[in-house]
Parts: sequence; structure tokens; C-alpha cells
Amino acid sequence: MAIHPDAGKPVTQSQLVNISKLVSAYYINEPDLEQFPEQCVAFGTSGHRGCSYNVKFNESHILAITQAICDYRKANDIFGPLFLGKDTHALSEAAYNSAIEVLVANEVQVITQENDDYTPTPVISHAIVCHNKKNPNELADGIVVTPSHNPPEDGGFKYNPPNGGPADTDVTKWIEDRANKLLLEDLVEVELFSFAKAKRSGFIKYLDLITPYVDDLENIVDMQAIAKAGVNIGVDPLGGSGINFWPVIAQKYDLNLTVVNDKLDARFAFMPLDKDGKIRMDCSSPYAMANLIALKDDYDIGIGNDPDYDRHGIVTKDGLMNPNHFLAVAIDYLLNHRNWPQDVKIGKTLVSSAMIDKVVTANNRQVYEVPVGFKWFVKGLNKQWLAFGGEESAGASFLRLDGSVWNTDKDGFTLGLLAAEILAVTGKTPSQRYKELEQQFGAPLYKRIDAPAEPEQKARLKSLSAQDVKADLLAGDKITQILTNAPGNNAAIGGLKVVTENGWFAARPSGTEDIYKIYLESFKGEAHLLQLEQEAKALVDSVIN
Repeated sequence: MAIHPDAGKPVTQSQLVNISKLVSAYYINEPDLEQFPEQCVAFGTSGHRGCSYNVKFNESHILAITQAICDYRKANDIFGPLFLGKDTHALSEAAYNSAIEVLVANEVQVITQENDDYTPTPVISHAIVCHNKKNPNELADGIVVTPSHNPPEDGGFKYNPPNGGPADTDVTKWIEDRANKLLLEDLVEVELFSFAKAKRSGFIKYLDLITPYVDDLENIVDMQAIAKAGVNIGVDPLGGSGINFWPVIAQKYDLNLTVVNDKLDARFAFMPLDKDGKIRMDCSSPYAMANLIALKDDYDIGIGNDPDYDRHGIVTKDGLMNPNHFLAVAIDYLLNHRNWPQDVKIGKTLVSSAMIDKVVTANNRQVYEVPVGFKWFVKGLNKQWLAFGGEESAGASFLRLDGSVWNTDKDGFTLGLLAAEILAVTGKTPSQRYKELEQQFGAPLYKRIDAPAEPEQKARLKSLSAQDVKADLLAGDKITQILTNAPGNNAAIGGLKVVTENGWFAARPSGTEDIYKIYLESFKGEAHLLQLEQEAKALVDSVIN
């Protein structure tokens, strides 16, 4: 995709969302599933998302989803508290209030941040895991109201079951089907209190969720090393839900940490435009992170996060790190600086860099490769046979110093602080350490592109088998693997991955657009990457047409 000419530039007034109209549309617009089936509840890899303008994220959707979650809890004997969090998107506030009205009417004990403040995704996951470890007979779960890094006009709603992580497909399918049934029946089975009545009910506990999380950080990151080394840290919360956590972290551990942007604005008017000219709080994008990158020489480590804090962006004096590069460095460091059992595995998605495989193998550990989606790491982290789970889109989590579970969702705080620990302990920034890995293993080039595809072609791509690929060579190299199921857990990829000694590509259909995505990586340079791209597109086209 071509880079928009305004990418990285400040937002103009005409590009800002009208918050009052957006929130009004949340309450006024009603989905009509019979006439417009695209207005149904649809859970992707990170919950139900949409905009109130196009009737895909409205009050009726949230009432139905929340009732479906209450029904799921009853059907599965989940009777403990539900931790409820929200980020700083405008629709998150409205959906948070709608959820409370249904949860309380169903007599669910809700625990949420005091003063109606924001709560990041990793904090909700951490709270669920810690509660359930102490109370195995009164299991808790959670909801986070967030569309993650999506534009200001979007809303999102995701469920974390008692394992603390993103809900698996069978869970989200159950909730999705039940919610759509409730919508088709005009919400007649939705139990509902007014918000004022819900606030008086006694079913809402407003607790300090910041302190327990912050106090526990020393059990996953070497905070003393960071403080002792005096690592100069600059943090840009990008107007997200963790904004009030960083000052507490800095004070608790005596860190040399500065929040360089303390703005909270549901329009996100302070954001530079992303690569497509839209406002998007993507901390892995050099365009969205332009403000922090401009300060790279003022700090040893820069940390950026998306609005719900499940992603991390790491800036050094070399600039913003590629997410794959930092994952490789983080894994290598942890395997050499944690006393974890020898048999723990390292989780990666199948579209993450092969540099991770080389690092893990060199450390005499085993890679656990899964399809796209952090949900595939939840069980392993929870049971502690997976020490690290990471996605190419800058999301990861890992075990505590003692090898026990920390949380089971992506955690932007701990990955950002780990970057500071790496510098404090090794004397090298993560970007400097990655250059050393390149000298040891080679310098891969990674790319993602989009190609057009009709719905029928996307369906064929999703249902391919390895036998459908007849080629023996790819970009001059012998094909060593043709995968339609992930080698780690044998789960369906929903696409195709083809591997050679010097590169690979993976192709997956988009769930929302008439395109398929191709991920490519070469260890032989630009010319080989271009050849890989051309032959990958030709190969995919040959099997879906």
C-alpha cells in the first residue's frame, strides 16, 4: 500500500471526529440484522469492533453481548467477580456504562477501577490470574472495552474468561451466536437496570487496580537494575489507558522516567497521522510514533503503547525498533537472564520473523509456532510450559522471574520495561543487541503486502491443503515446508505458509476486506525479497483462481 503524503504529519481540524455525534449515533442507531446482516455481532481475534455511524457498534450490540456473556458465565459455573476495564476511546465510555447496566441486572459482582478511571488490558488479565490463583473455587473473568489501536471513531468489546487471556474461538462463537439471537428477538431476554440503579445496587466495587499491578512488577522485571543504572526513559502513552500508571511506576521504583505526553483527548488530536492518512494509535508504526521518535536523542529508551496497552513500541537512539527485531532480542535476553526450566517453550505466531527460530534454537529451546492470534498462547502461559508468547504486531507476555504465570494477555508495560532492563543489565540498547544477532544469524528483510481477492478466492485460500501447492522451488530455493496447519499446535492457519532455507511467505485472507495478506521474509537481501514477493503472489493466485 502506498504511504499517504500526510503520514507522520499533525492532524488537521477537519480530520477530527465529532464526539457528540459519534456518541449520539451509539444510542440512536439500531441494528437490523434481517435487512443488514453485516450489522450483526462479529468477534474477530480481539473481540467485537466497529463504529456507531455504520451501525456496527451501538448500544443494542453491547447490551446483547453483555447478556450473552452473563449467560455464558451461568452455563459454565463462573460465579466469581468480573473485572471490567475500558480504554480512552469515546465509545468505550458509553459501552462501559451499557455493560454495567446488564451485568448488575444479572447480579454479577463487578470490580472496576476507582474513580471510574481507565484500566489497561494487561492489568485486567493480571487481576484475573491473581484472583483465581487465590480463589480457585470462585473463578473471576473480565471484559475490556477497547478497539485497541483503531481510529478514534471505533469501539471494541472483548471477553477474557477465567484463564485471563483472550477468549478462544469456541467461547467467542458461543457469545456471538447468543448475542445475535438476542438482537433478532429485540433484546426481550436482556436483563437491564438503569445506570443510576446499577450504581446503587452494591454489585459494583470500585477498587484501586493500579497499586497491586505496579507493586507486582518487580516480580517480572528487574526494576532495581533499571533504577540503579539510571536508565533515562521517555514514555508516550499515546493518550491511552495506562497514562496514570507510569507516574506510580516511576515513584514506586525510583525510576528516571518522564511522561513526554500527558494529553487525554477522545479525538486523539495530538496524534500524527498513520501511513494511510488516518488517526491510529499504532505504537509499531513510525508515522504514529513520530512525536516520540523525534525525542530519541533525549532518552536512552523510549516506550509507546496503544490505548489498551496490550502493545509496545520501543524507541532507541537508532529510532523505532521493528517489532520482530525487539521480540528476537527480548527472547534471547530472557533465555539468558531468567532461571526458567529447560523444557519451557517460546511461542511465536507463524508470521513472525524466522530470526526468533534461530535465537531459540541457539539457546537450546523449542519454538511453539501457532496461527495468528494471542489466544493460542493463553493455555501455555497459564500452565507455565510456555515462557514467552509474542506476535509480530508488537504484543507479547512472558513468565515471572520465578517461572510462574504473570498474566495471559499481551502486556505493553512489561515489554517496555524489559527494554530498559536489557540496557541496564547488558549496557547495550535492544537495537544494538539486534545488530549483534544479525552478525550471528544474518540480516533478514521482512515485508507485508495486501493483494486483492474476491470472497470466493478468500474462501479457497482459507481452506487450502498442502497438496494444493505443486511447486518445488520458491525464489530459487527448494521448498522445505508447506503448511496449512501450525506446527506448534496443529491448528488451522486459515491460509498457507511456504518455507525455504533462505526465506518464507505466508498468505491469509482478510476477515473484513476483499484482500489477502502476504507476509514475506528473506535472509538473502532485497533482490531475493522481491523475487520471493513475485513468486509468492503467483503461487497463491494459481491455487485460489
